[in-house]
Amino acid sequence: ARDPVVVARAVLGRLLVHDSPQGRVSGLIVETEAYRGADDPASHAHRGRTARNAVMFGEPGHAYVYFTYGMHHCLNLVTGSEGQASAVLVRALEPVDGDELMSERRGPRATLRLARGPGNVARALGLTRAHDGLDLVDGPLWLSDLPPRRGGHCIARGPRIGIRVAQDRDWRCFLDGHPCVSAPGGSASRVGRVRVRQTPDRPWLTRP
Repeated sequence: ARDPVVVARAVLGRLLVHDSPQGRVSGLIVETEAYRGADDPASHAHRGRTARNAVMFGEPGHAYVYFTYGMHHCLNLVTGSEGQASAVLVRALEPVDGDELMSERRGPRATLRLARGPGNVARALGLTRAHDGLDLVDGPLWLSDLPPRRGGHCIARGPRIGIRVAQDRDWRCFLDGHPCVSAPGGSASRVGRVRVRQTPDRPWLTRP
């Protein structure tokens, strides 16, 4: 229930899990983009509520999954207060659990490329529009409350990718130099670059 730019940075290094019927898949979030509502021309909610974006106007902590270009699903985390219609797009994951299942869904490729790019995130996790609106706390798709695991990478910010408006807003957040980031870290202008303390490795626990 916070500003999407704050959340876009805060979820970096967090474990995202989907307990799908085919098995568990999970990955560390390494790249995100923030989208605000009415004051963000690049947001799906800029022109108001529709059947497609209705979840964005609901309670924070739910999944907004949309279909684009006639071929890709994309996962967003709804943020802010109810009615604000803000969200964070998950652009890339570092696979942790279920990489074989991810490979079945994505086809043969290097593990670090299985969930690189927003369309590939949804495909690797097995998400479709049927998952739109899922509760990210109590549903089969959830964020772990374990401390972020960033591997010593700096948090960097730069312009969002693939949009034609509001290109001056540095609302893309990523772990600088991480191999799973969808675009080279050096290609983006870095704003608010912060060195984060590396969290000691710990077993990934199951949710109570």
